[in-house]
Amino acid sequence: MSRIFFVFMFSLLFVGCSEAQSAKSGVVNKVVSPAQFKELMKNKDVQIIDVRTADEFNQGYIPNAVNIDFYGSNFEAEMNKLDKNKPVVIYCKSGGRSGKALSMMKDMDFTTVLELE
Repeated sequence: MSRIFFVFMFSLLFVGCSEAQSAKSGVVNKVVSPAQFKELMKNKDVQIIDVRTADEFNQGYIPNAVNIDFYGSNFEAEMNKLDKNKPVVIYCKSGGRSGKALSMMKDMDFTTVLELE
């Protein structure tokens, strides 16, 4: 009986989370609200990546963000320089580029990628 209870509770843990896990075990990808993002910024290990163009970035950006242009010819190489074991939060203007970057990063073996809503 206790084994069934454990399996049930373990299943609820994953069903109740708003995180999506890719086919690769342990990889977490999640869209976070601005409020959640604000809390994440307190963690010094979080890598904040702005995937907009340099011109967009220069018009204003989130403190501590690093600009890696999604359309840049060296985008994938620059992303591969990041620590894949530390959480990464990505954002852009409307979610299109960051959503595509999130998909790419799943295949690049990042363990935790969070996209700003």
